[in-house]
Amino acid sequence: MSKLATVIWIMLGIAFAGAFGLVVLATPSLVNEAAELLPWAALAGFVVAVPVSVLVARRIMSQTAGR
Repeated sequence: MSKLATVIWIMLGIAFAGAFGLVVLATPSLVNEAAELLPWAALAGFVVAVPVSVLVARRIMSQTAGR
């Protein structure tokens, strides 16, 4: 993973982890197990952000390659 993809992954991982955490907290049937599910939601957010960050980094690099 390139340096650009790593920086993007850090930002997207935080955003996805927060979004997945909100899903856990906003679902009434999951609120009772929130203490168990929130760390898993954060981990899932960071894992899902890896391929997305690589794709975003490739798009940025391809659009700025000629400059």
